[in-house]
Amino acid sequence: MNSKKSNMEPKILFEDDFIIAFNKPSGMMVHHDTHTKTNTLTDWIVKNRPQIIRVGEDMFDQKGIVIARPGIVHRLDRDTSGVLLVAKTQESYNFLKQIFKERRANKIYRGIVYGNVKADTGVINKPIIRSSTDFRKKAIRERMVDGAREALTEYKTLKRTELFSYLEIYPKTGRTHQIRAHLNSIGHPVVCDTLYAPKKECPKILGRMALHAYNVEFLLPNNNPCAIEAPLPEEFKTFLDTL
Repeated sequence: MNSKKSNMEPKILFEDDFIIAFNKPSGMMVHHDTHTKTNTLTDWIVKNRPQIIRVGEDMFDQKGIVIARPGIVHRLDRDTSGVLLVAKTQESYNFLKQIFKERRANKIYRGIVYGNVKADTGVINKPIIRSSTDFRKKAIRERMVDGAREALTEYKTLKRTELFSYLEIYPKTGRTHQIRAHLNSIGHPVVCDTLYAPKKECPKILGRMALHAYNVEFLLPNNNPCAIEAPLPEEFKTFLDTL
């Protein structure tokens, strides 16, 4: 899945002296990891905006190898598409990193999940911890335990059928796999999520994980408000038209 989409280039939604806002395609990794060495968003940055190479902070993999993350303030999972912000200067990076840390960036996702979500609105307030059975996954706990981190997700149901529901999702914390793990915990995993719903059928007309970072609202380093929106991918629109 996503073999064709992974060859796509990210599209620039907005750029000024402080940031570049990308629409990251589904199938593209944000940066290299132990297994992925090519075709990442950071490869595009190194090639097309070399002045950003030294912005931000490096990370290290399990073997101690440096993984460059030029300007990367936050990340999206490989198969999630949508808005991703990249800082162009170290000052912008530090500013935006603080905004995300203090939860002053409002993020809106759109997602299609399996099943009929009965509630018009909902709140999932469940801690997240690393899975003890699969290192790739996150597990949900009903109460705080050692090693867990608080996680809060709100959602609104935009459209529903007996088989699928279309949600607008508001993550209030920024944990890895938060939306995917939280929605799975209430019995409505994201459509085509091969990690959290591996036995569910993935509609061919969609052909990718149905999660999209739709909008981010935040302050620029000059304190001007900024709102970036990434249009719904065509495969999303096509599938929604069939519901």
